[in-house]
Amino acid sequence: MRITKIVSALAVIALAGLSSMSSSGAAEKITFVLNWFPTADHSPYYYAREQGWYADAGLEVDIESAKGSAASSQKIGIGQAQLGVADLPTAFIARSKGANLVGVMAVYANSPQGFYWRKSVSGITGPKDFPGHTIGNPPGDAARAMWPAFAQAVGIAEDSVKFINIAPQAKMPSLMSDRIDIISDFYNGHDLKVNAMGDDMGFIAWRDIGVNPYGNTIFVNGEYLKDHKEAVAKFVEVTQKAFNACAMDHKPCIDALLKNVSGLDEKAQMDQWLRVEELMSTEATRTVALGYLDPAGLDDSYALVEKYFTLEKPFDVKDAYTNEFLSKAFKAPAN
Repeated sequence: MRITKIVSALAVIALAGLSSMSSSGAAEKITFVLNWFPTADHSPYYYAREQGWYADAGLEVDIESAKGSAASSQKIGIGQAQLGVADLPTAFIARSKGANLVGVMAVYANSPQGFYWRKSVSGITGPKDFPGHTIGNPPGDAARAMWPAFAQAVGIAEDSVKFINIAPQAKMPSLMSDRIDIISDFYNGHDLKVNAMGDDMGFIAWRDIGVNPYGNTIFVNGEYLKDHKEAVAKFVEVTQKAFNACAMDHKPCIDALLKNVSGLDEKAQMDQWLRVEELMSTEATRTVALGYLDPAGLDDSYALVEKYFTLEKPFDVKDAYTNEFLSKAFKAPAN
């Protein structure tokens, strides 16, 4: 954990006026929908609310959960939630089906996708050894849909593995009981695998072999954005502030998460947050702004989605995101 009590003067100056930005009238009510059950990567939203930062900016933020990015994309797209989190490829698919949503801040500027296996049981030393083995994940899993991109990147045949349908919660039990050889999973849960397998764990991150679409991203409903730019600007800047604070000292943020969400293990969430920091950090988010959506990266992400998923109505990716609300006072942590 990195702990520091020094906040850059630039960040302080940038945020000094947040409370004064609040209107004199009633607070702007915002429903913010998560892409899943709350875990460490969602802790900054709870921390910002606990600290009163959203309220100081004139916002009343209600945080809701959703069962996956398809669900959160739909809620944002039809206006049931003004803002929320969704995996960017999934949100792009939803947009092609008519969901009116616009990306305003990257959370996972790197893809969280990865494959895990047990070296001693499978005999796998790397992705070149995947052929002839089984991969367990849900039928609609993005890793399965984009498998051809991974296979091409590592130089193996697309049909060289067999996919086995399992529920998300069955991934690790199935791997540890030898029912399957490989699982796909997000990197923020990396330490759970380390603890379970130790030196016997095999792992490959998609981003390390050049398949690196954007992951979780904050989206806003397009119609809401038209008439509420000031509220969106306040929400984004406060959220940047919260992610920056959590990067400097993540314990208070995890404490805020645990206060609001039952059933979570503190140590596991502490570990997860450090992995989240890695996913947040790119050259652009470290030098331009925390949460920056790089145009070239967005073009590459759209190209991958267009190639491996069904886009009912293709769209201009430039209309699907904006960086106009990001404060350059906040930068992602260097890892």
